[in-house]
Amino acid sequence: MPKTVVDGAGPGRAAPPAPAKRIAWLLGPALVAGVAYLDPGNVASNMTAGARYGYLLVWVVVIGNVMAWLIQYLSAKLGIVTGLSLPEALGRRFQHRWTRRAYWVQAELVAMATDVAEVIGGAVALWLLFGVPLLWGGVITGAVSIVLLMIQSRRGARSFEFVIMGLVAIIAIGFTYGVFLAPPDPAGVIGGLVPRFEGADSVLLAASILGATIMPHAIYAHSALARDRFRPRSAPARETERFSTTRLLRATRWDVTIAMAIAGTVNLCILLLAAANLAGVPGTDSLEGAYEALKSGLGPVVATLFAVGLLASGLASTSVGAYAGAEIMHGLLMVRVPMLARRLVTLIPALAILAIGVDPTFALILSQVVLSFGIPFALIPLVALTARGDLLGAHRNRVVTTAAGVLASVFLIALNALLLWLVFTGG
Repeated sequence: MPKTVVDGAGPGRAAPPAPAKRIAWLLGPALVAGVAYLDPGNVASNMTAGARYGYLLVWVVVIGNVMAWLIQYLSAKLGIVTGLSLPEALGRRFQHRWTRRAYWVQAELVAMATDVAEVIGGAVALWLLFGVPLLWGGVITGAVSIVLLMIQSRRGARSFEFVIMGLVAIIAIGFTYGVFLAPPDPAGVIGGLVPRFEGADSVLLAASILGATIMPHAIYAHSALARDRFRPRSAPARETERFSTTRLLRATRWDVTIAMAIAGTVNLCILLLAAANLAGVPGTDSLEGAYEALKSGLGPVVATLFAVGLLASGLASTSVGAYAGAEIMHGLLMVRVPMLARRLVTLIPALAILAIGVDPTFALILSQVVLSFGIPFALIPLVALTARGDLLGAHRNRVVTTAAGVLASVFLIALNALLLWLVFTGG
């Protein structure tokens, strides 16, 4: 198995930092992939859940975040150990091209649903802050994502990570500030940790929250991000300073832990903010209504920070989503498409939804449900591949890890099946 080195080190490039800073230097890919857990779909789902059901679905956010840690670590491990993204690994294992194409179709639909959430969220934020029409707000959001992708392609993974981490800081401040001004009820939060539902709509929202928390494109993207930063190479040892795979995986566990702690805290704060301040208030199950309610109830500063956080969320997540989409197409179809053309593939459906006047919040929530149905197609292969000794060698999953991955898969698939049954039977 080839040794693993830090991306960016080599002839003509700066050597990695001093030993005391090496672990920090290895952090980053999970923080970028973690943006997928802070996208506008999360905001819409969690705000709606809190406004309609109070603290009822707190347990869904917590369980989703725990499962997300395991899933994102496995994704990063695949990229680090094999030097392949998940789409690449699947593309090489599918023997028939029509199998690859069929798998790509569902993955592409997931990428489109992702863009719907992210572009619409950015458009709504621009409308709330500056009165920009939704369609033009979507165009601006898409254009900014192209600029961020150009940074990634021309300046490298590290520069892209710094930009995204800056946006994550803005997101965290924007969505958590209100909770400190109007704290939730501790007894309500504790009661929300007990798993339960109240009708088909609460199941729909639970699936929406999980679709926003455990996103298929985040699984695809994280393996590619880890590969780009820690790609196996065959350069002589004297040309670069090397890190062992074991050490990279140890740093990755820290990376994923930090990223998921940030994402989980922000998502929980969004739901708690709505549960404590918006429950029962008419119209607050939409982003626009929530903004107005926050403005009248907690003041313009909280509402403005909420809108700024929503804008940063849309801008950051749509660029990461586009990165994942490009990797899906490359890995499964084995073709390289120009960045602008690739971006338009998933951007056009989102702009079309804005153009025909579909309610933004409704479109956001439904997009998250679509994402929840794409989870098994990414999660099951991920667990299976990372359990293979012939692929990961000594770094393959332990039995306990594989069992946890299987349980997570079964839980998510069962929740989706329950959702379908309730919807079609009118339960």
